[in-house]
Amino acid sequence: MSSPIRSRTAGVIAGGVLLAALIGGGVGAATIAALDDGGSGATTTVVREAAQPTSSSSSQVADSTESVADIAKASLPSVVDITVTTSGGDPQTGNQPARAEGSGWVYDDQNHVITNQHVVDNSTSIKVTTQDGSTYDATLVGTDPSTDLAVIKVNAPAGKLQPLQLGDSDALVVGDGVVAIGSPFGLEGSVTSGIVSALHREMQAPNGFTINDSIQTDAAINHGNSGGPLIDLSGNVIGVNAQIESDGGGSDGVGFAIPASTIRTVVPELISSGKVQHAYLGVKIQTIGSDVSAQLNAAAGAAVADVTAGSPAATAGLKAGGAEKTIDGVPYPTGGDVITAFDGKAIATSTELQLAVDSKKPGDKVELTVVNGGKTRTVTVTLGTRPDSIS
Repeated sequence: MSSPIRSRTAGVIAGGVLLAALIGGGVGAATIAALDDGGSGATTTVVREAAQPTSSSSSQVADSTESVADIAKASLPSVVDITVTTSGGDPQTGNQPARAEGSGWVYDDQNHVITNQHVVDNSTSIKVTTQDGSTYDATLVGTDPSTDLAVIKVNAPAGKLQPLQLGDSDALVVGDGVVAIGSPFGLEGSVTSGIVSALHREMQAPNGFTINDSIQTDAAINHGNSGGPLIDLSGNVIGVNAQIESDGGGSDGVGFAIPASTIRTVVPELISSGKVQHAYLGVKIQTIGSDVSAQLNAAAGAAVADVTAGSPAATAGLKAGGAEKTIDGVPYPTGGDVITAFDGKAIATSTELQLAVDSKKPGDKVELTVVNGGKTRTVTVTLGTRPDSIS
């Protein structure tokens, strides 16, 4: 099944099976559950196994002396339970206002709290409960459905809320210990622990685009953990728990968190302007590896499977493949453009192209090296602003 991991009594967020991100979709997707509980609707979300680059860094927690108990004691006062009333009634309760519950954590000394966008989506009121049982009203500061991040501001006395430190998710290695804190099934202040199971996963955001570099963990997270922190053994936040993969809807030891690197770029913009503008190319893409490129009679790189009408890619004349060939059970687009470089940097996978576009701003001009039918050309594209959702 699939659904988000906040606990709620109404229908869950709408999602789609297309893993398109700002530029492309892929293959080998597995159905996962965004961390929502209950609900009358099921969200279909996907996670793709992205390439796992070899890390030369050593474990950032190899010499840590903090135990899970130490981290829990220090962090619990900074993790909050979030209850929202949402617009749009629940048909099962006679269209009465729906309620949802999730988690969050204190970001700074200005009472800003980070959570998931899907936790506060369509909210008409937000209340926050701290570890000591105090409850405060909160207001929505900003949301970014492309990364499933949101910021709320809590109407609490100065100094009441103590922020957690943001860590370095880029320094993580597989096997590092982690701690998850949140309100699974409404059980506030629950603490679980595990390891980083994998890095560089890709999740589908609420609006259908892709969240890159997601962290996979076996720390138990369930419905209601949405928005809670994933903490390293130095006590720093290295992710926001957002989704699980589960056949039965509960924790099967496969959870996913939005990385601190994404938090670090998105949250300041949400606080300053309430929204984030992402660069947009407008293609669905798929990796053509060197192991299959000869069989496809195509270059290795990011193959253009579809071009969105009216997008920057369409304006620049990028061409989608008009046919398809299946190799070892995997269908590949054929006959279209394959992007092999972005501003002179080689592109080997669709993920690399996504990250390259993510690093730019709307309005930036970029040069793409494109191969089609054995012929190479350079295409100049003026990136646009990512739409609210995939059409």
